Amino acid sequence: MQTINCKGTLIDFSTPKVMGIINVTPDSFFDGGRLSSENKILQQAEDMLSEGATFLDIGGYSSRPDATDISENEEAQRVVPAIKAILKEFPSAILSIDTFRSNVAKRAVTAGAAIINDISAGLLDDAMLQTVANLQVPYILMHMRGRPQTMKSHTEYDHLTTDIITYFTERIAETKKLGINDCMIDPGFGFAKNREQNFELLQNLDQFSVIEVPLLAGISRKSMIYKTLNITPDEALNGTSALHMVALQNGASILRVHDVAEAVQCIKLNEQLKK
Repeated sequence: MQTINCKGTLIDFSTPKVMGIINVTPDSFFDGGRLSSENKILQQAEDMLSEGATFLDIGGYSSRPDATDISENEEAQRVVPAIKAILKEFPSAILSIDTFRSNVAKRAVTAGAAIINDISAGLLDDAMLQTVANLQVPYILMHMRGRPQTMKSHTEYDHLTTDIITYFTERIAETKKLGINDCMIDPGFGFAKNREQNFELLQNLDQFSVIEVPLLAGISRKSMIYKTLNITPDEALNGTSALHMVALQNGASILRVHDVAEAVQCIKLNEQLKK
């Protein structure tokens, strides 16, 4: 049974969990600019927690392809007040900070975040792994190549799934050396992968069980769905739910989503199927 310790709260993944996305960015691909005030952020947090989210993932740096690069300070000024406001209103909420910068991660955890979610698995900031070890919080390592601004040009693989499993094996070995206890992995749908590769990865998701850590699937409203169906991200909820069921049947422990209630329904239905 896989568990992680979030500031003394033990989270058990025998039943998959939902992570709600709270983007405090003006330019994210789906919800950019929608959470422009503290009231809107708190409303989103309340809705997601009441619908059954176990985690809320707070991000202040848009990592969509070709997104604008911003300074560490600007990123911290977006996320730290949001974290403080959410925890003041909902003290038992488990917050994750979505950043690849160790200074932002440190400031976010000091403000109350309980998990660090890093799209670069420590490869874009040399101080990140040591920072996670010092803070002793769970760490989500994602697979990506290059940076958000360049990742579209890094989609050549020898063997897609095997290459990514090898990457995680090596990165987790590094975390273990430093004494990081709780790791989760995210294969990084859409990050340095084209549409066909995203579907191949989803089909092969069960192979990641060899790493023996919780597996996060982040496919909510992504282009692999809306471009395949020739619709907009706004119209991609039904497609998201369809692929969430595939992810769950292939071993996903966490669904990282824009729409919490629907993801919770997928989990309940999948649990019933397993019975």
